[in-house]
Formats: sequence, C-alpha cells, structure tokens
Amino acid sequence: MEGLMMHYPLTTTTILEYGNSAFHHKKVISHLPDGSRHEYRFSDLYKRTKQLANALTKKLGVTRGDMVGTFAWNHYQHLELYYGIPGIGAICHTINIRLSSQQTEFIINHSEDKVIFVDATLVPLLEKIAAQLETVEKYIIINAPEGFTTTLPEVLHYEDLLKDNSEEFEWPALNENDACGMCYTSGTTGLPKGVLYSHRSTYLHASTILSPNAANCSNRDVMLLIVPQFHVMAWGFPYMCILAGADMVMPSLHLQPEAIIRILQEEKVTKANGVPTIWLGVYEAMKKNPPKEKLVLEEYLVGGSALPASLIEGFERDFGIRGVQAWGMTETSPLGTVARLQPKHESLSEKEKLHIRAKQGIEFPGIEMRIVKDDGTVAPRDGKTMGELQVRGAWVLRSYFKTLNQENFSEDGWFKTGDVSTIDEDGYMHITDRTKDLIKSGGEWISSVALESALMSHPKIKEAAVIAIPDDTWSERPLASIVLADANEKVTKEEMMEFLARDFAKYQIPEHYVFIDQVPRTSVGKFDKKEIRKRYAEGKLG
Repeated sequence: MEGLMMHYPLTTTTILEYGNSAFHHKKVISHLPDGSRHEYRFSDLYKRTKQLANALTKKLGVTRGDMVGTFAWNHYQHLELYYGIPGIGAICHTINIRLSSQQTEFIINHSEDKVIFVDATLVPLLEKIAAQLETVEKYIIINAPEGFTTTLPEVLHYEDLLKDNSEEFEWPALNENDACGMCYTSGTTGLPKGVLYSHRSTYLHASTILSPNAANCSNRDVMLLIVPQFHVMAWGFPYMCILAGADMVMPSLHLQPEAIIRILQEEKVTKANGVPTIWLGVYEAMKKNPPKEKLVLEEYLVGGSALPASLIEGFERDFGIRGVQAWGMTETSPLGTVARLQPKHESLSEKEKLHIRAKQGIEFPGIEMRIVKDDGTVAPRDGKTMGELQVRGAWVLRSYFKTLNQENFSEDGWFKTGDVSTIDEDGYMHITDRTKDLIKSGGEWISSVALESALMSHPKIKEAAVIAIPDDTWSERPLASIVLADANEKVTKEEMMEFLARDFAKYQIPEHYVFIDQVPRTSVGKFDKKEIRKRYAEGKLG
C-alpha cells in the first residue's frame, strides 16, 4: 500500500523558489575578473534567472533535453546559469577550463553542447578548438570589456542576451528524475566520462550537506565558494547555500592566497571550501603576513585529496580556524563523507582527535559504503582490513553518459571507487591507497598510464614509468623514470614538458624526470612500480 502523501517534485527550480521566498534579502557577492565587486540579493538572482529562462527559450531556441555548456569562473552570472538552464528542462554542462584542448574538444563534442556561455578571459582557450566543435551554434560572452573582439563565430554578449526579457516566466513541469547538470571526469583512465546529475539527486545532495554533521551551513553564514563552478558543480554549494539562506561570495579568478585572504577579511566570511593546496597557500601567506584584524572564518571544508594533519594543527593553533576533511567524487555529486568529531571523542587527547579528523569521515544519510576484499567478501568495520571502497546512494551515478562501463559496478549494483580504504567501528572511512597507479595532485587526478603512453611515443624515449612522489604544495606530483632509446642521446626536461603539453593540461605534466638504464620489472614482465617508489618515495631525486 502506498502512502497518501503528495507527489512533490524535488527540482532545482524548487530550490530557487524557496530561496526567493524565505531568503530574498540574502546576498550574492562576486569579485569579478576585472577586479570589480558586484553585489545583489537572492531576489535579484530570481528575477534575472527568469530573464535568462526567457532568453534561452525565445532567443537561443534551447529546448528540453538540450545540452548547454558553461566555461566560466565563479560569479553571479554563472550562478544564474546553474538555475536558468535546468529550470527550462535543459542540462547545465559545466566544462573544466583546466583540461587540455584535446580533452575539452572531446567533451564538448561528446556532450553535443548546443550553446556555450564563456567568460571573456577564457575565450582564447575555445578559439583554439572552435573549428573542431561540431554542435555549438552560439557562444555567449560573459564579462566582456569594452571593445572586446573574438574569432569565435555566432557571438552574443550575456547582458545583451538578458536585456528586454521579461522577469516573468512559468517554469515547465519537470520530472525530478530528469537530468539537470553534467560534469566530466578528468580522464585519468582514458577519455573523460560524463556524469549526468538529476534534479532529484541534486536536491537531495544539497539539502543533506547543509546539516551540522556535514558542511554545517545556515542563514547565519557567509560562504566563500573557492571550489570552481566548473568542477563537480562547486561541490553542490551553489544549491546548498540557497537552501540554507547563506550569503555567497564568488571569487572568480582571484584564487591567489593574498586575494583569498583579502576577500575573507572584506566580506567577513565565516565558512569556505577548497582543496588542500589552496589552504596550504593561504596558511603560509597568513604566517608570513598575519592579518591585522582576526578573521571571522570559523572553518574551511577540504576535499579532493587528504588534508594534512600538520595543516589542521597549524591553522587551529595559529589562527583558531578549523579544518574539516570531506571526501567525494564526480560520480557521487560529489560529497559522500565528512570527518567531524562526535561527543564521545571529547575525552580523547588532541593527538587522538587529530587522527580521527584526518580520516575521510562518516557517510551522509542517503549514502552507503562498504569495503570489499580481493576475494569478493565484505570487510569488517575494524579500521584495519583494507579493500576497495564501494558506494551506493541517492546521488551516486548508475551509469556514465553514453557509456555502459559495467566494469565500474559490482554485480549487485555498487559503484567501485578504485580507492583502497578501511572503515572503523564508528563508521569513519580512511583511504589508504589508490588502485591503477593514479596520482592525485592539488585535488586533481593524473593518469600515470596516459603519461607513460605519451612519453613512449617520443622518438628518443624507449620506456617510461610514472609514479607519484610527495610534494609539500600539491600533495603529490608525477615523476617520470625514462629509458632513452639511444644512451648517447640527450633529452632535456623542457623538451619533454613541451612534448606533453600537446595532449595534457599544465597540471598533469611532470616537472620531475630521472634517467635510468632500464625499468625494473615484476616476474610477469610488468613495470615494478613498487621498486621505483622505494627509490623515490620521499621525493628525493638523487
């Protein structure tokens, strides 16, 4: 027997409507690429999003199910796109600006973007590949300065697109299971793969992560969104903040430590997010030049890679600011866990507390986790038994876009993360290693296999094995062990970096190279990366 409750669709439009109804006075503050500051209220966001909806349907001919790409920084116009595009039944495809030209071209063609909204400062990146983009009909330029020119075809300017459109728009009836957004993985095990989020998954993710046990976000907060809107929907924070009634601060391209500190001070930010690399830079800058006035920042939420215990300690000791570890993936929308202490931990020593806080944390309601051993059995929650982390839940993908990829799922439907982990008796998950030799640098994955394949296509290189080495700034960086085809030949570091730059984003390219006589191999002839790691495990290249 079914319950007799209303069928109320959980959509992004209901988030926007709620924000306008309950928190119309709350603010969205943008520090724009040109250095100017823009501020408006949720009520303005609401009106302009409806203008955008009219423009999308009437001026651009965007219809239900169309892909609309964004290639932009964090700012209020990008926020309008987060709501306006899915609001008409189209799909907001956020394109990662840090990928290589080859990857960007593939993603846009694979997704079949009809229109792309692009920041003026990023236009040169699209100009390089525009001739190869098969489905794009229009480019809408955001924040273009006076006299701006481009070789992109079929160009309109964002504000010109919005002006003269009505602020009245009736949202179409949407199915909560309809697609609303899409992000691609960074292509660490091959070509990037699309993850297609639904209205329902987006709503449930946003409404769950605002809780005190998660991002701890309320209408008393001023939230700085450092995580890019082009990266996993900015961790869902643009949706969460509207539901929570939190003021939002968007930094666009102002991501240098000094710029972030200035924004934290000027806007009286209470909460923020970001990868560890960002916060390491902020901490070092604050140590070097302590702020004249104490920041009101209470805590920063970190994901993408492990939050170093030393950084947690340093920020709290020197500035009274909490670091909170979270974990997630593009495939999990992305947040799946957070590591917060419980009342039972209050009697523990500071060292014991730090050990817990440095883990990836406890899953949220709506997410389940398990550890599966090599023999296929589920590991006990003892904090010791390792295996592959598998997840399922209300905002976990069930298939990649246009790809079956059944090897990524267990027979009973759990998603295989590829992370080697443990879960303790209190439910805290801890990632101990990673499969497939992936390198995680500054919160971004890098494929050692892809780098090896590219390097070995160089005419002077016979063999190449790539591993991760520790890095104080980026957590890990790739190191390439090279065997030359001719021992008498010379290959410079700069030559190899330039060679790789054709196919890889800048952050994916190794800056560390060592030359060896032969790559050590296992008994079955595979590269013995364990042996290579023994030589360079401490990041020492001598």
